[in-house]
Amino acid sequence: MSLKPRLNRMFSKQGKCFDVAIDHGFFNEISFLSGIENVKQAIETIVEAGPNCIQLSIGQARHLQSIPGGHKPGLVLRTDAANIYGNVLPRFVFSELIHQAIEQAVRMDAVSVCVNLLLLPNQPELHYQCVQNVSLLKTECEKYAMPLMVEPLVMLANEAKGGYMVDGDINKILPLVRQAVELGADVIKADPCDHVEEYARVIEIASGIPVLVRGGGRASDEEIMTRTVELMRQGASGIVYGRNVIQHPNPAGMTKALMSIVHHGATAEQALAQLSI
Repeated sequence: MSLKPRLNRMFSKQGKCFDVAIDHGFFNEISFLSGIENVKQAIETIVEAGPNCIQLSIGQARHLQSIPGGHKPGLVLRTDAANIYGNVLPRFVFSELIHQAIEQAVRMDAVSVCVNLLLLPNQPELHYQCVQNVSLLKTECEKYAMPLMVEPLVMLANEAKGGYMVDGDINKILPLVRQAVELGADVIKADPCDHVEEYARVIEIASGIPVLVRGGGRASDEEIMTRTVELMRQGASGIVYGRNVIQHPNPAGMTKALMSIVHHGATAEQALAQLSI
């Protein structure tokens, strides 16, 4: 079975994708709920703005797939829940797969599934569990021709900056991205590095697997647009942004502005101008 039909729904003819992540409630962290308290409304707003994909959990996916019409964004189904995003790491950390993840994805008409490959300081057991998760999903994905998006995340120690803080050291990002590729990723969802002008190295290490870049925490409109323009110039196949869209005062406008960069090569200034339309 070929992955092509689902990948064709995920990417444009030019091989570009903007995936809006609204799966943050899966992680049991209060700060992640800002902007998605009414998840049905948040999904409808993003659908109207027309990105390529929306990343949702199994409990949210019904809101997307109940919307009538054939031009909805594709569903990227989040397959693992983790407990590592608070300011203090719990005594026991995990990243647990939902039951029969790929069968559930097929039933919900997903174009892809997404799973973490986490690397936290002094947490080798968590990394081991993530490697197992990716390997298990890969086998099932092959059965159903379901593209596997792997999310290699290198994170700082919680005591350094609190929860969910990216370590932008490219020398840590590169081997983890490559490990995701070696484990069988069909799409990579990776963090930006500290020096965005070096991101071509991440694209190279992915060895032909398309790389979508995560947005991370909230930043100014100017920073997001400028960074996105440079990431696309460095060879990224697109972006997966969540909080910088759903927590923005104008989520639909932000989606359309970022789509103009990803798909039409807009400059940062042109994209910013769209926010005021």
